[in-house]
Amino acid sequence: MSLAEPAALPVAASAPRRLHIAGRFTARFKASLPAYLLLLPSLVFLALFTYGAMGRVIIDALYQRATPKAPLRFVGLDNIAAVLADSAFTGAVINNLIYAVGTAIPSIGLALLFALALARTNVVTSALRAALFLPVLIPMVAASALFLFIFLPNVGLLDYYIGRLLPVLPNWLGDPDIALYAIMIITIWKNAGYYMLFFLAGLQAVPEDVMEAAHLDGAGPFMRLRYIILPELKPTFLFVIVIATLNAVTQVDHVFVLTQGGPSNATNLVLFYIYQQAVEHFDVGKASAATLLTLAALMGLTALSFRTMANREGGP
Repeated sequence: MSLAEPAALPVAASAPRRLHIAGRFTARFKASLPAYLLLLPSLVFLALFTYGAMGRVIIDALYQRATPKAPLRFVGLDNIAAVLADSAFTGAVINNLIYAVGTAIPSIGLALLFALALARTNVVTSALRAALFLPVLIPMVAASALFLFIFLPNVGLLDYYIGRLLPVLPNWLGDPDIALYAIMIITIWKNAGYYMLFFLAGLQAVPEDVMEAAHLDGAGPFMRLRYIILPELKPTFLFVIVIATLNAVTQVDHVFVLTQGGPSNATNLVLFYIYQQAVEHFDVGKASAATLLTLAALMGLTALSFRTMANREGGP
């Protein structure tokens, strides 16, 4: 009997500790309950239309229908293999890479230039900021309709003004060699003002005393830009690059309005390829597989960018 009593002491001593932990958990839950109730509509929305949709895409990528009314047939990873072997998907990926680079670099460069020029707030710069941000408020479909009138061969505004300079007028949307670059212009025009806002916010974090000290030491504008401003804007650059990449993949309205992926698939982007497989070819499995591949690439790029940002902030 005396040997059993010491063994029971730890059990008895742990009971108040468990009660203490349970009490702390209950207190934290009660304190956090109003916040969770406020977040509940957003959480329900995410569960239904984001994570639920992702789950449906994963399931659809594993099945296939021979016809729209045929029963589902499990095919495993065959849909992903079929997408990777499809030359149209490869062409769409290449077009999207060219489109992403060709829109992100000019848009970010212009945004930085605008932000540097309009960093000081006054009546004039405020009006110019509003004017540069105005294209962001125009829906992409409306912007595409506007540029369709600009790009019309022979009668469009662009051909009207450059017709006296060129002996042969190009077909901006009908020539496979230049159609992709023509739709890039719309994206650059529309996104530069949006990215400008991020750089304007990033410039607020540049220390004024450091800038003044560099100016007193004789550092010119370009030296201050290179050694002070640009290093301070690295987190902003990483964030804007991620946003620009997402926009390059998700903005496809102008392709619908202007080219429908043509001519000769010259402007066929990944999202339009997914639309073709799902709506035009009724191949939901293949469209879902292409969606998964695109989502995986975007998530990998985003994770890499934010990890780079975190490493920089945690470094010396």
